[in-house]
Amino acid sequence: MNIHKEFIQIFSENLRFIIKKMRVEEENLQEIRMRVEKPFLILVDGEEYFVTENGELTKKEEEGYIITKQEMMETISYITHYSLYAYEEEIRQGFLTIEGGHRIGIAGKMVMDGKKIKSIKYISFLNIRLTHEKKGCADCLLPYIINDGKICHTLLVSPPRGGKTTILRDLVRQLSNGTKFLNGVTVGVVDERSEIGGSYLGIPQNDLGIRTDVLDCCPKAEGMMMLIRSMSPQVIAVDEIGDYEDSRAIETVMNCGCKVIATVHGDSIEDIQKKPILQQMVTQKVFERYVILGKKPGKILEIFDERGTRLYQEGASVC
Repeated sequence: MNIHKEFIQIFSENLRFIIKKMRVEEENLQEIRMRVEKPFLILVDGEEYFVTENGELTKKEEEGYIITKQEMMETISYITHYSLYAYEEEIRQGFLTIEGGHRIGIAGKMVMDGKKIKSIKYISFLNIRLTHEKKGCADCLLPYIINDGKICHTLLVSPPRGGKTTILRDLVRQLSNGTKFLNGVTVGVVDERSEIGGSYLGIPQNDLGIRTDVLDCCPKAEGMMMLIRSMSPQVIAVDEIGDYEDSRAIETVMNCGCKVIATVHGDSIEDIQKKPILQQMVTQKVFERYVILGKKPGKILEIFDERGTRLYQEGASVC
């Protein structure tokens, strides 16, 4: 397997051997799942496979290599450089971001302090999500979200693993650097789960452009207000809006003259209209463009304007 040596080093010795033997290109590998006393799993191009002791991919559960408690503990030690305490703040949020921008989801026994999560112990589940930069994947989308030289408020709608964050990342990069459609603009990113920028020690590991400022691990609603007050962005980008606080913050940002590009889980316009928060935003024509993505990562199915007029449908020559 062609994969960075630094990434391989986060795994236990035996798992390194198995991963190196897998016949998978790094650009196609999306997730690596580890669960104590359960089969080793990976996600490749949206397809789930078990991994054998010899690094072969199989659909047969019984052939999957079983992750031991010792291997889990060893892997966690490598990830945290033998200091869980140093990562306590991130761990209580349920994930870590490592060098390269890869995000590691964590689950286990929750340690509570009253009603607040203090930490996680007996970590028995890991979801390693590999970050992928696909520069240029938003090329065909740009003409649709820029109208008369102005950026449109845009909502990317996608099912899980549909590539919405990857496209959002490339939109941020291109708008920040400037394109043939528009000069570069100041972009503020609220990266609540470190998925857009993949920041490590405060520095984005993904290319978000030369005019982009990032608030890492910050709640979306609070972060949007902070950026408006402190960084004077012309565009704010957020991933996976979902509650009334997000909705109110977005409306405030728009009233301040700032453009918003956001993502949300969904399969269609009809799907998001069933969700109370989004239904209201669609009715009030808050967003000017709706981009519907398919289940295949980064595949654009449809683009609508605020009136519901279809501007693009899969198969048209522009995309």
